[in-house]
Amino acid sequence: MLKGIDNRLNAEVLGCLRAMGHGDVVIVCDTNFPADSVAKATVTGKLLRMENLTAAEAVQAVLSVLPLDTFVPDFAGRMEVVGAPYDVPPVQAEVQVEIDAAEGHPRPMISVARFAFYDLARASYAVIQTGERRFYGCFMLRKGVIAPEA
Repeated sequence: MLKGIDNRLNAEVLGCLRAMGHGDVVIVCDTNFPADSVAKATVTGKLLRMENLTAAEAVQAVLSVLPLDTFVPDFAGRMEVVGAPYDVPPVQAEVQVEIDAAEGHPRPMISVARFAFYDLARASYAVIQTGERRFYGCFMLRKGVIAPEA
């Protein structure tokens, strides 16, 4: 245990988030996502896990240490529901609440079509699989910067 670090963040996830640079993307996905095969194509080349957490719990923990990119509209995204791209299932609404809380104001995620999301995930820095069992619990987060002290 470390002081000031969310205990839901394991060493592998913390190391990955620290190593990422401005603009790098991390995927937080549900248990149905083809995480292991997709993760092999990422920068890290291996799957990271936060298995005992819902998507919202994992995103909350990640955002406790990861700043989101403020320079781009695709700072965060959600996988679109196939055939209903404007639907926002409860799992996605819960993650949106965590993003808004981390940002300090409402900042809607973009939506990404299913197969485009897979492509985005393969090109990402890393994939973190959660214990989320609800469908469409798949998200992308783009790392921002921490400003220097004044």
